[in-house]
Amino acid sequence: MASSMSQNVLIDRQFGIRAASYVASAVHASGSDLAYLGERIAELNPETAVDLGAGGGHVSYTMAGFARRVVACDLSQEMLAAVAETARNRGLSNIETQVCDIHALPFGDGEADFVASRFSAHHWTDLPGALREARRILKEGSTAIFMDVVSPGTPLLDTHLQTVELLRDPSHVRDYSVSEWLRELQSAGFSLRRSVGARLRLDFASWVERIGTDPEFTSAIRLLQKTASGNVARHFAIEDDGSFTIDTAVFEVLAA
Repeated sequence: MASSMSQNVLIDRQFGIRAASYVASAVHASGSDLAYLGERIAELNPETAVDLGAGGGHVSYTMAGFARRVVACDLSQEMLAAVAETARNRGLSNIETQVCDIHALPFGDGEADFVASRFSAHHWTDLPGALREARRILKEGSTAIFMDVVSPGTPLLDTHLQTVELLRDPSHVRDYSVSEWLRELQSAGFSLRRSVGARLRLDFASWVERIGTDPEFTSAIRLLQKTASGNVARHFAIEDDGSFTIDTAVFEVLAA
């Protein structure tokens, strides 16, 4: 428990003071994964939808047009305050906020009939446990959609990705591979409906600025990029200014 609390404090420290930048982030405010989420929730019209690791709230804003009730969950009170303010400004009266730890969600069994999480799971200290919690709060047969950066899987590419992620943000835990995701989702009691992969270009300057990366760590990332092997440089499409492209995935699952 001590290590989990330490990670929670680190996450809160990293993101709380930068809440506004995540609300305004173009990377977080758009994307094919967010569009997919919107299409699916429009079809399902759930009663209660839960956004796990809400961050800037873009998943919650997307779900609010189709769910009767949306609960935005995050460790950071500052993040949630920004989400609540943005929701008010957009006239989204059905969004409520809840400070919570993904590993111990403050919901009853089967309380939700839709769960979504985007760009959050790579901060979770216990992916299997967090997925079990997500499954616990979902009604049987209900839908969950998890969206995140994914590891390419091969050791060479995986090592580079995890290293630059951790240098940029010390609260990073791991970008999981597609095979790891599928294994843990099944173990948690989910059945796969659909998996969709994509590529996402990251502008280097805004990527490090958004999280407030220390200049020394920013320089270390650039050095790693400049000395990377040809295979690494090609896979991540590393550009002269440090901008690069990562793999992402959407996993739509059913609570079995």
